[in-house]
Amino acid sequence: MDRVKLFDKTFKTFIPYEKIEKAIDNVAEKINADFKGCTDIPVLLCVLNGSILFTAELMKRLQFNCEIVSIKLSSYSGTESTGEVRQMMGLTADITGRRVIIVEDIVDSGNTIMELQKILAWKGAVASCICTLLLKPDSCRKDLHPEYVAMEIPNDFIVGFGLDYNELGRNLKDIYVLDESVR
Repeated sequence: MDRVKLFDKTFKTFIPYEKIEKAIDNVAEKINADFKGCTDIPVLLCVLNGSILFTAELMKRLQFNCEIVSIKLSSYSGTESTGEVRQMMGLTADITGRRVIIVEDIVDSGNTIMELQKILAWKGAVASCICTLLLKPDSCRKDLHPEYVAMEIPNDFIVGFGLDYNELGRNLKDIYVLDESVR
């Protein structure tokens, strides 16, 4: 599909699935190199709902034992970040004394990741690192340096591959960008 309509907005293809797969291959290779031979069992923290597809694809490529845990945070309303991070669902397992790989669909303002790192420290994680499918460096207002970034993108509103517009579009295989030419 070249274009999709979700509610009142039209989106056009931005990143095809094949490019997403290659980016996940590359980021998994870096994580595998860093965690090779680890004797502990790191936690992959799936930040719901957006990172479900990315977490599943990434996990299939990891070559070390890991456990999956989830948390649900929200900071968006429609196409805009509210600036306020709300915890919709707490951690699904105890992470005390564990290393955590935060798996995010997108890092834009940085608010969610900063709040999440506070939660992880409070819950007893010994270390955490950030793995994101997408990074919007132009919109990040925090001093963040994710350890694993699959792709950098401009500050556009996107949907697909887990990302949504008011909960629609997550199931799209490709990533789409808002088509400003359609009003």
